[in-house]
Amino acid sequence: MDSPTTYFHWGFILISVPNLLVIAGMIVLFAIALVVPFPHGGEGEDGRR
Repeated sequence: MDSPTTYFHWGFILISVPNLLVIAGMIVLFAIALVVPFPHGGEGEDGRR
């Protein structure tokens, strides 16, 4: 915790690597949430959902 962190420098963007990993993880989790279908119940006795 006392050691300085490394930074990613690309053009005018300067961000620490741990923050970049957190942001990348949030984007991946968001993409998975868009792709995974919502669970839905089966058909009931009267044929409706």
